[in-house]
Amino acid sequence: MKITRQWFLKASTSLLIFSTLLLGKEASSQQRIRISIATQDQVINTSTGGSVIREMGLLEKHLPTTGDYEGVTYDIEWSSYTSGPPITNQMLAGNVDIGMMGDFPAVINMTTFRRESDVETIFIATLAYSATGAGNAVMVPADSSATSLADLRGAEVSVPFGSAAHGMLLKAFQDIGIDPETEVTLISQAPEVGGTSLRTNQIDAHANFVPFGELFPFRGFARKIFDGAQTNVPTLHGVLVRSDFAEKHPEIVVAYLKALLEANQLFQVNPELVSADIEKWSSIEKEVVYMFLGPSGLQTIDPTIREIHLQSLENSITVLRALGRVDENIDPSSVRDWVDDSFLRMAMEEMSLDYDEVVATSENYVLAGEDDLTGEPIEDPSMAAQLWVGGEELTRNFASIKNMLAKLQELRADGQAARVIFVHDRNNGWKLFAENSFFVQNGEEISAFLLEEDARAFANEVGSSVMGFRALQQSQQAMALPQ
Repeated sequence: MKITRQWFLKASTSLLIFSTLLLGKEASSQQRIRISIATQDQVINTSTGGSVIREMGLLEKHLPTTGDYEGVTYDIEWSSYTSGPPITNQMLAGNVDIGMMGDFPAVINMTTFRRESDVETIFIATLAYSATGAGNAVMVPADSSATSLADLRGAEVSVPFGSAAHGMLLKAFQDIGIDPETEVTLISQAPEVGGTSLRTNQIDAHANFVPFGELFPFRGFARKIFDGAQTNVPTLHGVLVRSDFAEKHPEIVVAYLKALLEANQLFQVNPELVSADIEKWSSIEKEVVYMFLGPSGLQTIDPTIREIHLQSLENSITVLRALGRVDENIDPSSVRDWVDDSFLRMAMEEMSLDYDEVVATSENYVLAGEDDLTGEPIEDPSMAAQLWVGGEELTRNFASIKNMLAKLQELRADGQAARVIFVHDRNNGWKLFAENSFFVQNGEEISAFLLEEDARAFANEVGSSVMGFRALQQSQQAMALPQ
């Protein structure tokens, strides 16, 4: 066959077209998609949305691999921050696609994006929440003479600026008539710095969010004088995604939420074991993790976005607006246009999960089962107690504080010790550290309280007195002695 110039050009063109198609197909099969997720490892409210997914490889398990995602390589970038504001900065810069933060930082994120960016963020799921505001707290050094917020007039108080704890602190001062601008000196300190300041008495008080209000007292160098639960205002942590990422990769957003749902399930089935894992990943003691997220814990693990969560976000705007921290023209109800649970509902549908059942499981996640001492059923979680014995993987649960104290004496007689002892507030069911609680005995019944004023009110009602945990133990030991 004679090879002419025309034939050569035609053949070359065909080869070029074929090569282009082949390379295009190869390029498509080698497509890389970055997924950048920012969490807060030490803020254990974000654990099931952050460290549990990351360390257990749950996102990789659920990422799409067919259709437009066939042959895709995922570059998953995880980062961790000590509070929400830095995550907002990274999301604004386009460095983070999915971020986790508390209610006050979240609404600041919303307003900041609407003011400064061509895209928005979307609130797509709740991580953990408290209907009463439990989790935020104000602490003083362990040897401080201060017993209430009123004692902080003229004091130097630190708090992570822009955090949920910052919003709580400003509102709490306002409620008791202390002007946070003129009557206290507020400085911004990250949790680890605030902890050091408390330990070394360099600060009069420090306010913080989950889990530091319980962690620092658990470690023995701080004492809580105000609990966010006293505000009776709901608080939460949630998941935000950049709108451009969600529009381009809705399947990936759904995959992330499927991973979150699985992480919640894993925790609810094995709370002590997963709490121990979270301790390894966050350096937050497992007892504190369990206190917040375990059964009858201070926070409820619930991914849905319901009215109570919308109220939390709306309240955040109301407080920040009144304090001049956001534009006074922002309507609190604007958060309702910001949230979108359609991705979560799709994730539930793909996992064959019923929405109402997920809610019910979360709301009914309370102490149950049999008493470790007597075998009787635990019927009232607010009157229950728990021991976590050193060297044991699981907690020991009791229907009453009286039964727990009897078992505690047995354990001590055998040379065993409890790493932590949990009781629950009689009025509200909040999980408490026994050593930091107030007790009232009424006949055979022993009740625990977070607040001394609540304990005194109940003691007056039943004609009894208020005791600390040490005095309660001494009383029970004396009653157990032969008469």
